[in-house]
Amino acid sequence: MGGLITCYLDCVSPYSYFALIYLEKHRGLLKSHGVDIDIVPVFLGGINVGSGNKPPWTLPAKASYSQYDNERAKKFFGATNVKTPDFFPILSLLPQRALIYIKSQHPDLFIQAFRDLFVEMWEKGVDVSKPELLAKTFSQHFSKSEVENIIKGANSPEYKQALNDNTKQALDRGAFGCPWFWVKNSEGKEEPFFGSDRFHYMWSYLDLPVRELELLPGGRAKI
Repeated sequence: MGGLITCYLDCVSPYSYFALIYLEKHRGLLKSHGVDIDIVPVFLGGINVGSGNKPPWTLPAKASYSQYDNERAKKFFGATNVKTPDFFPILSLLPQRALIYIKSQHPDLFIQAFRDLFVEMWEKGVDVSKPELLAKTFSQHFSKSEVENIIKGANSPEYKQALNDNTKQALDRGAFGCPWFWVKNSEGKEEPFFGSDRFHYMWSYLDLPVRELELLPGGRAKI
């Protein structure tokens, strides 16, 4: 066993939030099997344009179905407070660039910062695309000077390019939405997975022991 799950997420996507919740819940178990997780911020708007995909709310049938799917997902992932804010969708360029800066400069707080963005936007209805509200969100775990540097970094050419590069990498790997996963198994083989409801396929591809779709600790035999 062993492998790597590269997960491409955007804070504008509630299903990215569900994916992050689920992966972090299983990070320890995955590590016990030698599987690492790499969370990569991308720009979903760029992925939609680059792949020719359309957001689900622009298609009546998808929009109608989504109301049921969202409720099921919220219950399954334990995120019952998630609701679509009245300002949705946002242009997520600034928060996504900020996350790349944080991953580079404050890696120990990267996942927490991503969680904070999701909670503020999807549970508290805060428009994290606005610089002042983004700064307030990050102030929960960063000092005033660190927040200033994060916002400054997010507006710099270096991190603008970094978000472009991350988004292009996802597109080159076939992405047409978020969450998008690129998974390498213990044999070095790689395959893509899409959506927050494909983890059981991932576990199978990684040859992980499961019981009724539940990932088991390392050292346990398949049942």
